[in-house]
Amino acid sequence: MSRRSKVVLGLSVLLTAATVAGVHLKQRQDRQRLRDGVIRDIERQNRKKENIRLLGEQILLTEQLEAEREKMVLAKGSQET
Repeated sequence: MSRRSKVVLGLSVLLTAATVAGVHLKQRQDRQRLRDGVIRDIERQNRKKENIRLLGEQILLTEQLEAEREKMVLAKGSQET
C-alpha cells in the first residue's frame, strides 16, 4: 500500500470517527432536551391541577362567606324590627 493511500485511509477513518462521535453527541443533547421538555410539561400540568384545586377551594370559601354575610344581614334586619 502506498504512502498516499495510507494517508487517505487514515483521514477517512478519522473523519468517519469524528462524524460518528458528533452524531452521538447531538443525539444525546436532543434526548436530554426532550427529557427536560417532558419534565417541564409534567410540572406545568401539576401546577395547573393545583391551581384548579385552589380555585375550587376559593369558590367554596367565597360561597360560605357570602352565606354568612347574608345571615348577618338577615339577623340585623330582624333585630331592628
